[in-house]
Amino acid sequence: MAKRRKQGEGTLRLRKDGRWEGRIVVGYDEKGLPKTKSVMAVSKSECQEKLEALKTSLGIISGRAKPDMPFGEWLNLWYQTWSKPGLRLTTQQGYEDRIYRHIIPALGSIPLNKLTQSDLQQFYAELKRNGRRVRREQNGPGLSDRMVRACHCTCRLALEKAKLEGLITVNPAVGCKLPPKKAREMQILSHDEMQRLLIQAKEDGFYELMLLELATGMRRGEICALLWDDLDFRTGELHIQRQVIHVDGGLHFSVPKTKSSDRVVILPQPVVNVLRELKEKTDSRWMFPSPVKEDEPRDPTACRKRLSQILTRTGCKHVRFHDLRHAFATNALQYGMDVKTLAATIGHASVETTLNIYAHVTGEMKAQAAKKIDRFIRAESGEEEEESAPEKKEKRAEVRFVPYKGKIRRRGTGCVSKIGENLWEGRYSPRLPNGKRDLRLVYAKSEEECEEKLEEAIRRAKEERAS
Repeated sequence: MAKRRKQGEGTLRLRKDGRWEGRIVVGYDEKGLPKTKSVMAVSKSECQEKLEALKTSLGIISGRAKPDMPFGEWLNLWYQTWSKPGLRLTTQQGYEDRIYRHIIPALGSIPLNKLTQSDLQQFYAELKRNGRRVRREQNGPGLSDRMVRACHCTCRLALEKAKLEGLITVNPAVGCKLPPKKAREMQILSHDEMQRLLIQAKEDGFYELMLLELATGMRRGEICALLWDDLDFRTGELHIQRQVIHVDGGLHFSVPKTKSSDRVVILPQPVVNVLRELKEKTDSRWMFPSPVKEDEPRDPTACRKRLSQILTRTGCKHVRFHDLRHAFATNALQYGMDVKTLAATIGHASVETTLNIYAHVTGEMKAQAAKKIDRFIRAESGEEEEESAPEKKEKRAEVRFVPYKGKIRRRGTGCVSKIGENLWEGRYSPRLPNGKRDLRLVYAKSEEECEEKLEEAIRRAKEERAS
């Protein structure tokens, strides 16, 4: 009877051609199916050696986990075996960034049973002080409080599993002092800014997508993944049943974020009319097709960059694409939509989530309700209402805004865009002979300075290619 190999050791088998094949599971795809790598050899012992070398190069440990194994090996084993198979692609990307870019390089060599709370505390302090690996010039050397807390959460989960497996007796991550949990400040465009946004979006060929976003509050990946078949033009019903995400340079489709995110919303008739006109102009099955790739939806990442460009041209404050979702929800509550209906419309898992996010709006609604009750009581008792602060409906002024027409840059001169209140980005990405892009980025506090830096970066790039 063949000896049963332990989990994580891989498999060895004799092929029909007389060679030995060794195979090991290295991960799982978006459907949960295993992805494998294999080696070949003429003998079983040689195949075993090659398989062990492959596992070492991939950071996979074989045999039973031990208390004195390096923390980096345990973290990799925990992630690949217990955590990764149940995660979405975007969530996997976040875990792998924290594990392989931050945690393992700093703590990976410490034995699992020797890792202390002091080690973790010093690690978190260093992340906060000097932990950023990319965009240091733009965002500073230290990681955000949110990222530090995320690294702690990953360590805590991995160590808790080690405790359950009997490898350690105490989880050293429990009780660590962390940066305070702060809700990201919600940025919402004013009515005037939203009008200017739509006027400029029409000039830039982005009007229909922006209008639909402000009318529904969909997530970026949901609106990009819409098909024309999802919309019933007769009833105005729009079925949101998929999302598209950008991972590893490509687009991947999946079900929406939560079960409640698979939903149907009713579009206002003016929005339906605009989309009907759009459909007559396009022959794609996608509602918002990619302008550069055939039979593909628009890339969610491109939508974010396009929004930033439009906001710069309109002079509006810079907000995230997700903040347009907040704008829709805030306006919906202020104009009388009840919280339960809003939660179903934007795809929240529970009404409690909606209440937590938009507590400031519901608080204002309660105050207005109290004023209405007070006026009712005064009217019933015969008291005259005080007119110290009369409520007058102000007529909303018409927005007068001339959209930016834009200038066409010469080929090979790159592009410059405003990405912050006092920050400009210059981008130059020529295609190399091997087909890849040579991305050059520069940053400056003014457009003129950024143009100068970009021109210098282009000159250096051309010299490098010529040498």
